[in-house]
This record gives sequence, structure tokens and C-alpha cells, in this order.
Amino acid sequence: MDILRFITAGSVDDGKSTLIGRLLYDSKSILIDQLRSIEKASNKANGEIDLALLTDGLRAEREQGITIDVAYKYFSTPRRKFIIADAPGHIQYTRNMVTGASNSDLIIILIDARHGVVEQTRRHSIIASLLDVAHVVVAVNKMDLVSYDETVFNTIVNDYKEVAASLGLNEVTYIPIAAITGDNITEHSTKLDWYNGEPLLAFLEQVNIKRSAENNKARLYVQYVIRPQAPGYHDYRGYAGRITGGSLHVGDHVISLPSGISTTISAIESGGNAIDEAYAGQSITIQLADDIDISRGDVIVKKSDLQPIVSQDLEALLCWMDTRPLLPGNRYLLQLNSLTVPAIVKHIGYKVDVNTIDKTHNPATAELNDIVSVTLKTASPVPYDKYTVLHTGGGAILIDETSYATVAAAILQ
Repeated sequence: MDILRFITAGSVDDGKSTLIGRLLYDSKSILIDQLRSIEKASNKANGEIDLALLTDGLRAEREQGITIDVAYKYFSTPRRKFIIADAPGHIQYTRNMVTGASNSDLIIILIDARHGVVEQTRRHSIIASLLDVAHVVVAVNKMDLVSYDETVFNTIVNDYKEVAASLGLNEVTYIPIAAITGDNITEHSTKLDWYNGEPLLAFLEQVNIKRSAENNKARLYVQYVIRPQAPGYHDYRGYAGRITGGSLHVGDHVISLPSGISTTISAIESGGNAIDEAYAGQSITIQLADDIDISRGDVIVKKSDLQPIVSQDLEALLCWMDTRPLLPGNRYLLQLNSLTVPAIVKHIGYKVDVNTIDKTHNPATAELNDIVSVTLKTASPVPYDKYTVLHTGGGAILIDETSYATVAAAILQ
């Protein structure tokens, strides 16, 4: 059973937390004690429970009516497992939105049917575009408050299509819902009989989130070099890591990067057992026919596959996450999968306005939540993929050399 990772986004009070609560409630993913607790906390005269309490766990959070951090929830149906990231909607929490969206296969953008497409709708769509999120679901919520009017829904769809076209968002699905009443969440609603598509959960269960272009980009990012200090294993050298995209087979001709040395795979092990082939998502150990110098952070790729870029000069889009500003000349550690290498920020090319996607060129600095294009220089060559080509090979972070705090999320370009 595969896993769909998705994020919900929208303006404050668009119903993100209620929607997530409805999905958890209707999929029976709530423990009895949790259910009793929110029933007691709801305090609703009509006896209905406040499903938003399932995600807004902090008292201060609920009093402000916003979700402060990225909250992760898990549920499953007989067809698929799900991981939900609930991100805050305010512009000052752009970094939280980027964090949640960077690991998501799909984004649900909620739009209040009464208000239509607003500034934050555009901002969240821009972030989805920048992070190359595979699929966008526009969930027009609170249809109950506009009498389930088809004309209202169609107007919002037409307005959002203009946004999608301007950002190059191609995989967009539009679904009318009322999260608080459960209309069109898990089952077709008779109040929305004019809607011919699938209800939200059925769509999430069936949407194809596999990227076929990744099938020819097998990468093994080396996490450990295994040299057992035991009798009988004097000549054993294994390279352990997780394979992303495609597959590796015994006998494959491979290249070790950044050195560029070629060899072949002589053995593959998984869970202590010898296997002939391994696929994306598996953690494996491989042995090579030749004794070559490979270290943690190196990447092993099939010779016949599309090759990564190897360079010390990297172009990246950063979401700045530190309260201290980013200045040209600052030094950090760049972490890409298992590779960590010193890097310097040579130049800030432009800053992106996440409300309009306009660019301010050559800014002097970047502040908290800014999204900027930068040029990085690393201390040694880095094998990487452009993020739009392979997410796992092009998503990195910058780390403060002194505190080891993460200061930026990086999209390599």
C-alpha cells in the first residue's frame, strides 16, 4: 500500500483544521479517548463536535484561530495511507508552508466559497509552483454557506484557472465541499448533485502521484561504508544507503560521483539477505567489483541513466528561516541527502514576492521568510539534480556552522 503525502493550505478560517478533522473522523482514525476529549471541549449547543480541535491542539492556537506550526496527522483507508501536513496561512509563516510543501505529493488549497480567490490563495499557489508540487486540489469549502450554488463554484473555478495558467500549474482538480457538514468529503452529496466528479477522499485514494520521469534516475546516496572488523570479512566493503527512483541490479554498470570512477555492482543485500535487484524506497547495501574510494555523501548512479550535475557552483532558490539576515559572503554547511559540505553565499540574485511572483533584483540581504535566488560556492564538488528533475536529488538545507541550526531550505536549480 503506497503513501500519499499532502498539505492543506488556505487563509485563516477557511476550514483547514475542520477538513483534516473530518477526514480523520470519517476514516475512523480517531482514538476513543481523543473523541471523548473533543466532544467535551466542543461546547456546542446542538451537540455537534468541533472537528478542528483534532488538529489545533494548543489552547493559544485555538484562541487565536490559527495553526502556529506544521502539524502532521496520519490516517489510512483500505486503498492508501496518508500523511497530512497542516500549515499556517499567514505570510509570516511562509517557512512553515515551504517545509510542509517540500515533502508533499499534493496540495489541497482551500477557498472559502463566500470570498473566492484571495491574496493568500495566490501566495500558496506560487509556493506550490516554486516547489513543483505534483498535483493541486482546489477545494471550494463552505458551500453550505452559499446554498450549494453551482454558479458560485464555477466562478471560483474560472478565477483560479487564470492563476493556475500564470504559474504553469497543469494538474489542477476542483472539488466543492462543506467540511463542517461532511458534504462531498467521503461520499457524494445530494446537495451537490450538479457536481459529477469524485468526492475528495475518493480522489485522494486514486490520484496517481508517481513521477514516471524518475524511473531513469536511480540514485544510491551512500550513508555508511561498511568494513566489518571480524574474521572472514577482511575484504568485505559494502556501501549502504537508500535508493531513490528507478532500480539497481546485480551486474549494472555504475559510476561513483563526484569521482566519476566506473565499476559494476557485484552484490546487493537487503535486511541481511542477498537480492538480485532493488527499487526506489529500499534501503540496501551494495558491493562493487572494484576497490574504489567511496565515502559517505557520495552517490552511485547507473551508467545508462540520466546523470547528476557535478559542480562547486550551485544556483539555488532559498526560503530563509533564520532571524539573522542572509548576507553575501556568509558561510554555511550545505546538506544534500547524506552529503555535508562547507559553502559560501557568493551572490543574492533576486527576491521573490510570494504574493505577486514579482522579482526584486540584487537585494542587499534576505530576511526571515524571504524567498531568494542565490549562487553558492562549495568547498568540494557536489553531485546533484535540479529539483524540477528529481526532488530527492535537488532538495537541500543550509546549516549554521556554529549553532548547527537549519537556516534555509534550498531548491537547487
